[in-house]
Amino acid sequence: MYEVEIKVPADVDAVRDRLRDAGAERVDARRQRDTYYDAPHRDFAETDEALRVRCETPLPDGTGSLAPGDGAESSDSPAAARTTELTYKGPLLDEGSKTRAEHETAVADPEAAAGILSGLGFEPAATVEKRREFWAYDGFTVTLDAVDGLGEFVEIERAVEDEGSIASVRDDALDALGRLGLDGAEQVRTSYLGLLLADDGASDGN
Repeated sequence: MYEVEIKVPADVDAVRDRLRDAGAERVDARRQRDTYYDAPHRDFAETDEALRVRCETPLPDGTGSLAPGDGAESSDSPAAARTTELTYKGPLLDEGSKTRAEHETAVADPEAAAGILSGLGFEPAATVEKRREFWAYDGFTVTLDAVDGLGEFVEIERAVEDEGSIASVRDDALDALGRLGLDGAEQVRTSYLGLLLADDGASDGN
């Protein structure tokens, strides 16, 4: 499975309005806490890979502000509604998007998963927290993201089964972004983790 994805910085309130005007369907909203791991046998920063444990909490159905840090969790969300997933992301495959091979599976017990990874020598490297609002638009999933410490972004993505479909789906995604008033030329191919680490490094140097 390949995830064809394009990410651009954007004002999520403005894009939400455009999605509504275009007849897009709001699907879900969640708070995500992503813990990324370093491997004992190779440097993921050099190989452009990622291993992540994601804990998600449902957010209310209202479409209020997605301002970063605006409530880590919904107090009325039952624990049973919270989910955890383990994800491996391979290196970038396409110069015009953030397309990667991706393998993901649900995790029943996040503490047990952390213990397994630690026992195998995988250590937590960094945590990314964000609020995400998901929309279905023109065959794509569009996410409105507010990332703690980084700001607001819009991602558009679609999963494809074969590598030969990547280029055409990427071009369709760029067209869809254009109809939403966004410029694909402004895309950011660096992950949120990479952006946060780069920002931390710049701060340390000041």
